[in-house]
Amino acid sequence: MQPTWTVVVPVKRLDAAKSRLRGALPVVPHEELALALAADTVRAALACPAVAEVLVVTADPVVAAEAGAAGARAVPDPPEAGLNAAFRHGARLAGRPWVAGLTADLPALRPAELAAALRAAADPVVRHFVADAPGTGTVLLAAPPGVPLDPRFGVGSAAAHRGSGALALTGDWPSLRRDVDTAADLAAAARLGLGPRSASLTVPRA
Repeated sequence: MQPTWTVVVPVKRLDAAKSRLRGALPVVPHEELALALAADTVRAALACPAVAEVLVVTADPVVAAEAGAAGARAVPDPPEAGLNAAFRHGARLAGRPWVAGLTADLPALRPAELAAALRAAADPVVRHFVADAPGTGTVLLAAPPGVPLDPRFGVGSAAAHRGSGALALTGDWPSLRRDVDTAADLAAAARLGLGPRSASLTVPRA
């Protein structure tokens, strides 16, 4: 029997989130774009059959309200000490022993691809991660019961996670690997098919 997971999704305050995307959609307020990316990520995770709970860690009341309305559990990010601290905080509060950390900038995410990755990560001994499309970052980090999540997100996180003992998953999951940091990333995600909140915005084409 496959385990079910708590997925932890940290989201920064919207005025500080996704700074490299600022101005990517000139007619859309930056905070609205950042919220749309996170909302579509959370929506897809909630629809994933392998996920029993989505836990959103945020200090932004708008994000918390949006997450709660969607069916996720929103918890405060009291230290606001960065992404890895937020992942650790969420993992401590997780309601289930199988815990995965997911970045909040996956607006094209397909629930079936997330489910396939989590099935591949259902190893009772070791952590696993999924690298982003360029191969240098990380979009998903999964830990079994009794094993700390030990997140190493940031520049070069794929190498950092590999160096910490996590094993890379190599499945063909383009919507899971397509995180969005730049306008070009957003256009690439649009070609895969955006979630409803992001699709409702005017998307630039590469």
